[in-house]
Amino acid sequence: MSKTVQQALAWATSELKNSDSPKLDAEIILADLLQQSRTWLKTWPETLLTDDEYGRFEQSISRRQKAEPVAYITGHQDFWTLSLKVTSDTLIPRPETEHLVELALSKIPVEEEHNIADLGTGTGAIALAIASERPKSQVWAMDISSGALEIAEHNRQKYQLENLVCQQGHWLKEWRGEKFHLIVSNPPYIEQNDPHLADLTYEPITALVAEQKGLSDIIEIAQQAMVHLKASGWIMFEHGFDQAVAVRQILQAQGFVEIESLADYAGQDRVTYGQKPEL
Repeated sequence: MSKTVQQALAWATSELKNSDSPKLDAEIILADLLQQSRTWLKTWPETLLTDDEYGRFEQSISRRQKAEPVAYITGHQDFWTLSLKVTSDTLIPRPETEHLVELALSKIPVEEEHNIADLGTGTGAIALAIASERPKSQVWAMDISSGALEIAEHNRQKYQLENLVCQQGHWLKEWRGEKFHLIVSNPPYIEQNDPHLADLTYEPITALVAEQKGLSDIIEIAQQAMVHLKASGWIMFEHGFDQAVAVRQILQAQGFVEIESLADYAGQDRVTYGQKPEL
C-alpha cells in the first residue's frame, strides 16, 4: 500500500529517534529525494509516494540510522549562498566556517584585485564563497587530495567562477607563483586520540587529524605563509575551540603582527589571524 508524504515522514521520524534532529533529517532527505522543498512537503502532506520513491527513502533512512551524515546521503550541503556537492572525499562544510569567510571578505576591498589562496579546500567552500563575492580577485583552491579537488572543480563549474583555480599541492610546498594578499585555511586540527573523532567516522580522517596536539599543519602553513605572502598580507586559520592561544603563539613565533582571534556564535575562539609586517 502506497504511503503519503505525511505517513513517510512520521515513520522516518520514529526510526530516527536517536538522531539529534529526527524530524528535520527526515524532511531534508525526503525533500531532496522528491526534488521538492520542505515547504512543499508541509503543503502537500497527502501526496502519495511511488513504490520506488518510498523504497529509496527507506534506504536513505537506514543509512541515517547508522549515523551517516545527511549531507553524504543527499550529496550536497548549503554554505554561504551556495549549494555544494559533497562526497566522502571531502569534509562537510560547517556553518561556523562562514566566520572565516566573513573575516576574509573584510580584508578584501570589492573593487581591488587580490591574490587569495584557500589551503585544504575540500569542497571548495571557502574559496567559492570568496570568489563569488570578490569577482575582481583571483582565488586558488588547493588540496593534496585529487578526490577533493574533483569535487571542488565540479562546484566551481556549477557556479561558473572563472576567477577560481583548483590546484593540487601540499599546502604551499610546491607553489612557485605570485605572492598572495591573503591566505586562508581550515586545516586538520584534531588530535589523533580526540574522543570527538568517534562522531566523525564517515569523514576523511586525513582532513581531520594532525600531529603535535593537532597543530602540525597550522605550524607548517604559518611557516610557508611568511614566505608566500606579500608585505602586509594576512593569514587566517579556523582551529579547535581550545587552540586559539597556541595558534596565536605560532603566528607570533613566525613574525606575524596584529594577531587576533574571533569567537563563534557559541562564544568560543575558532578563528585566528595575523598580518605579515610591512617591509
